[in-house]
Amino acid sequence: MNYEDTLKKYIEATNTHDFNNVKKVLHDQAIYWFTDKTCTNSREIQKYFENAWELIKEEVYTANDIRWISTDPNSATCIYSYHYKGYHNGKLVSGNGRATNIFIRTNYNEWKLIHEHLSSPS
Repeated sequence: MNYEDTLKKYIEATNTHDFNNVKKVLHDQAIYWFTDKTCTNSREIQKYFENAWELIKEEVYTANDIRWISTDPNSATCIYSYHYKGYHNGKLVSGNGRATNIFIRTNYNEWKLIHEHLSSPS
């Protein structure tokens, strides 16, 4: 699987709302920068994801306008616009923002997400 397929798998895993699926794509040393919080280990990342899924029911997350801005045999960085929609307190809500994802190739020749930076418009 290449880095582009790994991004697709990551988006699909996110939409399962099961962190065990997301974790399969994450590097052990992944760091996330969200608009309101930095998560520096898998436990913190899992807690953030699960809280978001609890807050926004049936959330669907998509990535649009994906641009791979740096690639080499061992790393790949992309930027994209993200969009989400789901139900908050029974009402349909949606939002969007910008994302940066960095993938690295592991010693096992697998691509893993090591950093994600999400920001939403102010």
